[in-house]
Amino acid sequence: MKKVVLAVLLACPLAAFAQETAPAAKPAETAVSQQDPAERNKMLYSLGFLLGDNLKTQLILDNEDDYKALSQGMRDTLLGKKSQTDLEKYKPQIIQKYRDDAQTIAAKRQAAQEEYLAGFKKEKGVKVLENGAMIKLLRSGKGKNPKADSTVKVHYTGTLIDGTKFDSSRDRGEAFQTQLTSVIPCWTKAVQQLKPGARATVVCPADTAYGSRPAGPIAPNSVLVFDIELLEIVQ
Repeated sequence: MKKVVLAVLLACPLAAFAQETAPAAKPAETAVSQQDPAERNKMLYSLGFLLGDNLKTQLILDNEDDYKALSQGMRDTLLGKKSQTDLEKYKPQIIQKYRDDAQTIAAKRQAAQEEYLAGFKKEKGVKVLENGAMIKLLRSGKGKNPKADSTVKVHYTGTLIDGTKFDSSRDRGEAFQTQLTSVIPCWTKAVQQLKPGARATVVCPADTAYGSRPAGPIAPNSVLVFDIELLEIVQ
């Protein structure tokens, strides 16, 4: 059982990365072995960086020695060398570290999100909606407000509280059209506060967004921040 648990834990960074990558290209486009050596090195460095970035969200490393030990273990296995330790002996400790670090990281993340919500709530012009979502008008619009079942066309950018962007219709160069009954509760309430042409910052507590469900790059229980511009109410 411990072997299965460990395998799942160690696979998480790679699995998460694989889910975010684009669909596989044609074989001719992915012939990595035929790349220029310098470009291949940059690609592999980038892969290592992304895997390391993903791994650090699950582990707490305290000092330089921790990083050296971890990187040496990864290096040895990638080079096909024999382990310098009794792996079976340390597997229970590894599993326990993942569990302990996950709890610590989750607690720090929750505290940071609560601090962010409290700080945004105090900003001038912020309106707290009945479901807990918050909205700050950046630009007024004209006309009627959409209803809960209206279909709207918007431009938006979504980020985490640290500014990490996870989605943007602006980046795609195409407005997003949706019925307000088909989006997260935060959007359903917040967009009804806007008139065509209006733009606002909308902060969504986790329970008004995706809650405990992971959504692509969005971790469970994430506070989300949106820059939303209502372009039109589709008749």
